Amino acid sequence: MRIELEKRPKVSLLYAFLSPVIALCLTIVAGAIMFVFLGKDPGLALYSFFIEPLTEVWSLHELAIKAAPLILIAVGLSICYRSNNWNIGAEGQFIMGAVTGSIVPVVFHEWHSALVLPLMLVMGMIGGALYAGIPAFLKARMNTNEILTSLMLVYVAQLFLDWLVRGPWRDPGGFNFPVTRAFAPEAILPEMLASGRANYGFAFAILAALAIWFMMRFTLKGFEITVLGQSERAGRFAGFSSRRMIWFSMLLSGAFAGLAGISEVSGAIGKLQPVISPGYGFTAIIVAFLGRLNPLAIIVAGLVLGLTYLGGEAAQISLGLSDKVVRVFQGLLLFFVLSCDTLIQYRIRIVWRRVTGQVTGQVTEGAH
Repeated sequence: MRIELEKRPKVSLLYAFLSPVIALCLTIVAGAIMFVFLGKDPGLALYSFFIEPLTEVWSLHELAIKAAPLILIAVGLSICYRSNNWNIGAEGQFIMGAVTGSIVPVVFHEWHSALVLPLMLVMGMIGGALYAGIPAFLKARMNTNEILTSLMLVYVAQLFLDWLVRGPWRDPGGFNFPVTRAFAPEAILPEMLASGRANYGFAFAILAALAIWFMMRFTLKGFEITVLGQSERAGRFAGFSSRRMIWFSMLLSGAFAGLAGISEVSGAIGKLQPVISPGYGFTAIIVAFLGRLNPLAIIVAGLVLGLTYLGGEAAQISLGLSDKVVRVFQGLLLFFVLSCDTLIQYRIRIVWRRVTGQVTGQVTEGAH
């Protein structure tokens, strides 16, 4: 017996539309079962995860802070994935964007000007794009697998950041703690509202999602991304270059990740430290697929995943849960998203092998 996946002749539009909702519901059910095995009240745990963070104004601001980098990174990744370029290293590009954008407030900390923050944001985007350009170059020139190269570069970026804050960029007045000097006021991303900490990083994420949605819906570049993603051969007949698309999608994705990195550092943290991300670059992959690679749906998906981070922190305090539970939740969500999409696109076909002749040993196959 073997199990095969057979492509369905016609995909249900209703199920395709409801797939993320079904996946989210299955994740909640699986999460409830997990809490039972952990000896926790599933109702109380799910309330802590998904309801409690929405009951206070300050927590809504924290939700915007958590969701902003997820949305911004996922929007860039959606372009990569729709063009069939698999950037898995957004976490590294996030870090390098933060590092590059922090050159001005850390190295040139005596320079006080209104140009500091815009320059930081631009440098962050350039840093993220250049770091994404490494796997883009390797794939375009040498046909190297971008999944492996982009993923391995994440660890290079993490170690580089760790070396910087413990070595040349360590704050001389920081009592030997591995952090840089605190950013000057003109290097801090301002808050959007007086009622909480939410900064303009969330506005950047929304604007990026709207811009990419417009590009995909109404421009030739969006059509080119769609065609090359579905069939590289058809794209060549249309005059589109898959090599140029590698560069475009990877650099754009890296720029958005870099902007998310410097926005996080200058808005929510205020300095560089050994760890500046709880895994935003990897979680953004889940956000991209939960949003079906649609920039507008990614906004909603980013808020949902941001809620898991915020709810996980609340559950740690109120229920004594481990922070690893958040990762389990996010992993379950990705598993169910991919599973639902697979079962909507394909049906399971079981092939039975049975022996019909003992002497000749002939084998026939039957499908059910």
